This record gives sequence, structure tokens and C-alpha cells, in this order.
Amino acid sequence: MRPMWIFSGVALAGLAAAVAPPVVITEWKVPWAQTRPRDPYLDPQGRVWFVGQAGNYVAYLEPSSGQFKRYEIDPGTHPHNLIIDRKGVVWYAGNANGMIGRLDPASGKITRYPMPDKAAGDPHTLVFDRNGDIWFTVQRGNFVGKLTVATGAVRLIRVPTENALPYGIGVDRDNRPWFVEFGSNKLGTVDPLTFTLNEYILPNDRARPRRIAITSDGRVWYDDYVRGMLGRFDPPTGSFTEWALPGGGSSLPYAMTVDDRNRLWVVETGPQPNRLVGFDPGSQKFFSETPITESGGVTVRNMVYHAGSKAIWFGTDANTIGRAQLP
Repeated sequence: MRPMWIFSGVALAGLAAAVAPPVVITEWKVPWAQTRPRDPYLDPQGRVWFVGQAGNYVAYLEPSSGQFKRYEIDPGTHPHNLIIDRKGVVWYAGNANGMIGRLDPASGKITRYPMPDKAAGDPHTLVFDRNGDIWFTVQRGNFVGKLTVATGAVRLIRVPTENALPYGIGVDRDNRPWFVEFGSNKLGTVDPLTFTLNEYILPNDRARPRRIAITSDGRVWYDDYVRGMLGRFDPPTGSFTEWALPGGGSSLPYAMTVDDRNRLWVVETGPQPNRLVGFDPGSQKFFSETPITESGGVTVRNMVYHAGSKAIWFGTDANTIGRAQLP
């Protein structure tokens, strides 16, 4: 299957007149209709893996040929997210059946790691730490967890804020997981040695952070879905700084990532079509806006930057897998 469309977005240098090189977006239509393909991740072969949350599958796209391959998983899993380890093994979050799955693509074998507490029924987003172990959020169960890959042991840490809805998660240069609490105005982190959980209150009580990205200087970035802000937290000083997104209070920022130049990228899902927005921490300016024109995106929920291809990969509720080639 060939790419559905290619769009060369006109990148805007903040609100100034200068024009930066364009971001080029390509999308591939997923052949299984209305399955909410999401959270793509590239394996060592360059295949783009993703989950079908509504379709209950794990699949991959070969970008060069446009071909897709699908793996069936347990009924009722409704996978939310996946990540790929260095060996090309797929790990996915069972958002509706309380487990993390391990899929060996060569054999199709699935290994299941159930949550040790029935209250942790909805593993949400997975991320690797520097040792190859997996940290994850459990949204409605109100936990952050760690899966030690070598042993299969799962440890859960309860978030003290009631109905915090732990959501996006990342790992910093010191191997500490950071997460946002979508149900409150807080960030959280877990000490990887003691498993002590600390929370940090965002300056505005209306803030509802949804995704997170961490730059190489150790600063923690978040997008505020309710207020349309991009925020930065500096752990050594405990200080917060915020910038209003180009779309303002109606921008509904959702998917977020950081590239290898420490530029932040956020998708505004309020506008239709959705917009991919770039922010340069050095100049503290938004320098790029690219609409996802052909499919519209509907909602882009998560995305990942792949350094090898200098591209951001994302899934859309319009049933596509997308690539944003960065300048």
C-alpha cells in the first residue's frame, strides 16, 4: 500500500515573518478500519510497530513497501501502547485486562505479566529505563509501576493523590521515571532505588498535564491539555516556566516528544486538522506549525522521535500511521 498522502507544511518562525525549512508529513492508511492505531515505535529493522486499541491487535508497517502485518492478541486486551527492545521484542500495555504483554515477532509467542494488584487493571503507557527495564503508568488504578525484564517481577507504587490519573511517562538522564497526573495539577517522580514517590505541584490549579518529554539537560517538559500551555520544570531549582501554545486555550495539546536537538514537538488536537507545533528552548519560541491536512488527524494521542530517520512517528484517530520528517 502506498502512502496515503504527503504534505509539506509551511513552518512558521514563531510569530515572526521568517520561514524555517518545512516539516514534511506522510501518512499511511491502516487497512483495519476504525481500530484506533496508536503509539508507533520503530524496531531495529525500521518497521513501525503500533497497537490497534479498538481493534485489539499489534501490527507493523514497512514504510518502504507500505505493507502491514497484524498479530492477534488476547480478546479484551485493548492495548494502549507498545515499545520495542533492542532485540526487536514487542512489549505492550493491556489497558483492559491488567497485564503487560511480550510478543516475540519471530514466533508469535506471547508472554503475559499480570499486575500483582487487581486494582491496577489498566496499564497505560510503557517506557524503557537505561537498564532496559520498563516503567509504566496505571491511569485509573492510580499507580506507577516497574517491570524488571530479567525476572518478570512487577512492582507497583501507589500515587498518593486521589484520582491522579497518572498518564504520560519518561525517564531522565539519571534513570529516574517522571510522570504527569492528568487528574490533577502535578508531576511525579520515583526514586529507582528506594521507590519513594515525590510529587510537584504545577503553578496553576487548573493545569492538567497529559504528556511529558525530558531534554538532555534533565529538564522536564509537559503539555497542559486544559489551558493550552507548554510547561518546563527544572528539578534542581524546583522552578516552573510556561509558554502559551499558538492555538491558545482551545489548542488541547496531546501528543508530545523531543528530538535530538532538544526541540519540543506538540500536537494541538483542538484545531481540525490537528497541528504539529515545534518549540525551540534556546530561543524560547514556537518556530513551526504544520497542519495534518489530509486525514486531519482527528486526535493524535502519542508520538515518538526516531533519531535514525530524523522523523516523528504517530498514529491518528483517523486510522492512519503518520511520519513527520523534520528539518
